Amino acid sequence: MKSIPAADSGALPPDLELKKAPTQPRAVETYERILGACAELLGEVGIERLSTNLICQRAGISPPALYQYFPNKYAILHELGTRLMQVQNELLAPWAVPATMRLPEAEFARSVAELFLGTLALTEQMPAGVWVTRALRAVPSLQHVRNGSHDFVTDMLLAPFMEAHPQADRAQARLSFRLAIDALYAAQELLFDDPSLDPQAVARTMAEMVTAQLMRLRGPA
Repeated sequence: MKSIPAADSGALPPDLELKKAPTQPRAVETYERILGACAELLGEVGIERLSTNLICQRAGISPPALYQYFPNKYAILHELGTRLMQVQNELLAPWAVPATMRLPEAEFARSVAELFLGTLALTEQMPAGVWVTRALRAVPSLQHVRNGSHDFVTDMLLAPFMEAHPQADRAQARLSFRLAIDALYAAQELLFDDPSLDPQAVARTMAEMVTAQLMRLRGPA
C-alpha cells in the first residue's frame, strides 16, 4: 500500500492532539459517535477519501461539534489506532510471563501460533480494525503509534525472557523480539490483503520461525 500524505495539504504534519476530553455523558456519547462513524467510513471509503465532513454526516453532528475534540481526521485515526494497540497489548500481557518463556520448543511454538491467531481475530472484530492497522502503517504521521506500541511490547516480552534465561545476550534478545513483532504484524497484514492464504498455516510458519531464533538465544537446555 502506498503511503498517504501526512496532511490533506501542505508539508507540515497534522495536529494529532485531542482538543479536549469529554467529561459529561452527552459529550462522551458524541465523542464515541465520532469514533464509530470514522471506523465505519474507513472500511467503506478508505483512508484517502475519508474526511471530517463525511464523519459528521455519518455521526449526525455538525462540524463544530467534531472540532471540539478533534482537529482533523488524522487525530481521530490516531485515537482509533491507540485503542487498537492497547487492546492487542492487553491480550498479550497474560502470555508474557517467565513460565511461557521456559516452555519446551514445540509448546512455545504452539503458544505463539495461538497468540497470533487470537490477535488476528481480535483485530478483525474491532470496528475497522483491519483498516486502522493499515492506516498505522500507511499514514506517516500515525506510524509512531505503531512503532511506540511495538517498542512497548518488545520490552514487555524481554523482561520475562531475561528472567527465565538470564544467560542470554540481552541486546540480541531485544533485537530478536523487536524483529519478531514486526514480522508477526506483517504476516497479519498479509492475511488481510490475501484472503486465499490459510491463517493456520501462516500462524504455524511464523511461530516456528520466531521460536527457532529464541531457542538459539536460550542456549543449551
